[in-house]
Amino acid sequence: MRRTTTHIHHATPPTRDRAVDALRALAITGIVLGHWLVTALVPDSGTLHAASPLQHMPWLAPISWLFQTLAVFFLVGGHVATKSYASARAHGTPYTHWLHTRLTRLFSPVAAVLLLWTAVAAGLLVTGAPMTTVHALLKLALSPLWFLLVFAALTAATPLITRLNPLWPLAVVLHVDLIRFGLGGPEALGWVNLAAGWLVPYTLGAAWTRGELDRRRAGWLLLTGGTAATAALIVWAGYPASMVGVPGASVSNLNPPTLAAVTFGLAQCGLALLLRGPLRRTLTRRPMAWAVVALANLSAMTIFLWHQTALMATTATGLSAGHLPGLHTPPDNLAWVAARLAWLPVFALALLLCWTAFHGYEHRRPRPRPRPRFGKGSRVVRLRRHPKRTLHPQATQHPQATQHPQATRHPENPRPRPVPHA
Repeated sequence: MRRTTTHIHHATPPTRDRAVDALRALAITGIVLGHWLVTALVPDSGTLHAASPLQHMPWLAPISWLFQTLAVFFLVGGHVATKSYASARAHGTPYTHWLHTRLTRLFSPVAAVLLLWTAVAAGLLVTGAPMTTVHALLKLALSPLWFLLVFAALTAATPLITRLNPLWPLAVVLHVDLIRFGLGGPEALGWVNLAAGWLVPYTLGAAWTRGELDRRRAGWLLLTGGTAATAALIVWAGYPASMVGVPGASVSNLNPPTLAAVTFGLAQCGLALLLRGPLRRTLTRRPMAWAVVALANLSAMTIFLWHQTALMATTATGLSAGHLPGLHTPPDNLAWVAARLAWLPVFALALLLCWTAFHGYEHRRPRPRPRPRFGKGSRVVRLRRHPKRTLHPQATQHPQATQHPQATRHPENPRPRPVPHA
């Protein structure tokens, strides 16, 4: 292990910003732990339904403040995408080729998830499982895909976002919420914020690439301003305190994103910007920590796509032993929270098994196209046929005679031609 970590440490280019990888790893870890802590599958009369401890214990809402880290992921995604696009333009890479490469990396592991859960859903329906159970399982397993669709759309719009000021999408979110909550507008209007809300941290990532957020003052401004705005919206505007969806709640800060979720994301982005320097120094001095971050980034999509499957596989396997505390019992007291914390290593082990089976899809490379035998791109070169050269009779008297390098003149061809050496 020491040799591996040392090799990873020395193989990392000195120009690579290790803080970017660390922030991405922290964002993925927060999403995974958040889902494992606030999601429960409770059996009831032969069916399974989703429940949340935030529904029964709303004072646990600060847990969602720690683990709802999507804004950091979009911040890093915007920074990496705009930097990659600028590099592609500098090297003359077409936009279509650049976009195809990025989306292929994003969606390659999705096929395995869809195929597996299609087979699981079909098997459950054939064996007579209730539709409510199948719906609850599919909703949890496929819920990460909405994030990928939004992220892919923002990636495709990167050339337009490169110079976009974050205040513009923030103004859209503000007006949508004002119409929706203040003027009694239609609820469907809130889905405009699905793009505008996550566009705010994405454009902050573009500003990071332009060097506009290099000063610590920018991080402190985002952290303090976002925190104050979020607190004001919760206390005086009636927004929910939880930054994730709660079953049975009339308003969710996440589906679709509200102004409170966006201002909370601004605070998170400010904290992430302030942590860049300490993270760079720590990961440079500690090869073991950097190796963990690097390996987590290599499997980021696999971890993100399969962590809910690991939770459900553990829950289904544990049903054979009865209703286990923290796994099948209703999440309505602190005893459930303590028991759920004890189940986290088991979920991690199940996720490791999923990673072992499916991480190859994340780094699968497209097969190279076969080269044609002839034509453009082939390695076989046809010899060009030249017209026969007629030599002077004296030059061909003996087959082994060495021809003189001087030019000869044929009676029918007045132009002198060089005589090739025999």
